[in-house]
Amino acid sequence: MAEKNKVLVVEATGHIGKFIVEASSKLGHPTFAFVRELTISNPNRSNLIHSFKSSGVTILYGDIYNHESLVKAIKQVDVVISAVGGLQVPDQTKIIAAIKEAGNVSRFLPSEFGTEVDRSQPVEPAATFFRQKVNIRRAIEAAEIHCTYIVSSGFAGFFLPTLGQAMSKLLRETRLSSWEMETLKKIQQLTP
Repeated sequence: MAEKNKVLVVEATGHIGKFIVEASSKLGHPTFAFVRELTISNPNRSNLIHSFKSSGVTILYGDIYNHESLVKAIKQVDVVISAVGGLQVPDQTKIIAAIKEAGNVSRFLPSEFGTEVDRSQPVEPAATFFRQKVNIRRAIEAAEIHCTYIVSSGFAGFFLPTLGQAMSKLLRETRLSSWEMETLKKIQQLTP
């Protein structure tokens, strides 16, 4: 049996990060949770860290704004998954720099949980945010880091509440690209 990848989750106690840590651990990957030291002072997050530890997850304390701690953590793993929130998306350049310096990462998954930014033409204020994600993609490419983008589209925040009967109205009233239309149709087929 092949050896499992060692996985580092940055922003491991966040909204998405906690689920990624849990899934990675359950799949048997040696999992490392990168968390800020002051996280342990938050009772809810402290309990989460305790549950990570009891699941065999290694806790690494550091901060994406502390290059040394980030490089040290990255040198211990094969795969880095960023689950930073929207305000920290541009700061993923710090993770990219640390991955490049460490030189051992086989795959990077940046925080991309949302709309496909290379195929979208949003208006403000979304356009500014999308440009930040596009800039991160270009920085990853320029650094020649192998990566995977997980694009779940905007369904969680926008489309999910309208699935079902409201979906047909949404499709009639919204001008969507053919790619978005096909995705919506596929999801609509999954709903009862």
